[in-house]
Amino acid sequence: MNSIIDDLKRHYKFGGIAQRLIYWNVACFLVSLLFFYDFAAGFFNFPNWIALNSEPLVFITKPWTFLSYAFFHDGFGHIFFNMIILNFSCTLFLTFFTQKQLFGLYVLSAIFAGFAFAAGYYFMNLSASIVGASAAIMAILVATTTYSPLMNVRLLLIGNVKLWHITLVIVVIDLMQIRLENTGGHIAHLAGAFFGFIYIKLLENGTDLSKIISNLLDFFVNLFSKSPSTPFKKVHKNYKKPETKSASRIVVKDKTQQQIDEILDKISRSGYDCLTKEEKEFLFKAGK
Repeated sequence: MNSIIDDLKRHYKFGGIAQRLIYWNVACFLVSLLFFYDFAAGFFNFPNWIALNSEPLVFITKPWTFLSYAFFHDGFGHIFFNMIILNFSCTLFLTFFTQKQLFGLYVLSAIFAGFAFAAGYYFMNLSASIVGASAAIMAILVATTTYSPLMNVRLLLIGNVKLWHITLVIVVIDLMQIRLENTGGHIAHLAGAFFGFIYIKLLENGTDLSKIISNLLDFFVNLFSKSPSTPFKKVHKNYKKPETKSASRIVVKDKTQQQIDEILDKISRSGYDCLTKEEKEFLFKAGK
């Protein structure tokens, strides 16, 4: 049991933002099972300070729900398939882009899709609440497809297909079901897909929208980790004759740190799972 927990800790610490997004979604689902699931009725009852409600008087007083809804799911099947597609989409996205761009796209697309859902239901004179990461996942998938539509993807039992084929099928299914069931969810999905497309087009023109989130996070990190100013120190002059030999300017890198850097480089190239058992154990002990 301890080894499993240790493996989970290592995956979370060194697996990158894709792994952390999955962990956060699963953690939120487990919390919702404890506090928001009605076992007698057999369904989730999310409060309006977590789920995004389409009523203006509700979401105006709870603006954080434009993001919080994207980390909760309405059922085991909902989160299971979403996390599979999230892992798939993130793996492809990180082939071309950075961790910060992935997180920024996830957050911004969820917010954009939330506004699209609220606006759509307002004009249709409907009222409902939504939860789920599907819109953000669609944004990541469509963004990758927009950038590299001809990428070959090998699917079980099917073989090699182009990435744009997979994305097209998913988008068409959403379009076909938009008036049948879960209209609000499908509006959010298509809005997320649209945002992913726009994100890449702007990025190709030199505008990286994800920097909005990166700069915001950097601001708060610097704000709370700002080191206190050092007190004034009295300086004593040293009148000793300087040594004739000049001190060496070569800095020898610590062997432990050098090994850590080599392992981290290996993770960035091929992922955490490519490490040997000895490398994982060394990295875990060094991180304590």
